[in-house]
Amino acid sequence: MSLSMYDAAVPGMVRSLKNLDAILDKAVAYSERKKVDPTVLVGSRLAIDMLPFSTQIHRATETARGGAARLAQVEIPSFPDEDKTVADLKNRLARTIAFLESVPTEKFTGAEDRTVTQKLAGKDMTFPAKQYLFGFLIPNFYFHVTTAYAILRHNGVEIGKIDFLRGI
Repeated sequence: MSLSMYDAAVPGMVRSLKNLDAILDKAVAYSERKKVDPTVLVGSRLAIDMLPFSTQIHRATETARGGAARLAQVEIPSFPDEDKTVADLKNRLARTIAFLESVPTEKFTGAEDRTVTQKLAGKDMTFPAKQYLFGFLIPNFYFHVTTAYAILRHNGVEIGKIDFLRGI
């Protein structure tokens, strides 16, 4: 049995985005218990020169949408980066999950033999699809998911490893 490009990319990203949604629910509950405005968490960072939690969610969802669309050769849906609240971020996650689940598996057939072009640091970069998937898409996606998780944990939200891995 071989591993398809779809199976290597989409199910894991969907699971992780659903886990981020559940973690956001825990962040809201934490905010309510501590009597802290949840938007404080939305703007939180691990370090002063790092991107905030909201941007980690933006980047994770952009990476998932763009990566799946490039591999499947379908149009990348555009979501404006205007999310300011937990509800906005949850909506963004839901729309991304819906997109990923809507891309037909057969659109990924033959993707391993394609090339993928993506703009990085203002330049178009072209990769063999396997290199793109395993060397860029998956690591970049999980970097932003992990960083979002770490920001909430750093701020005291009571989440653990199982919240990150749920659904495996």
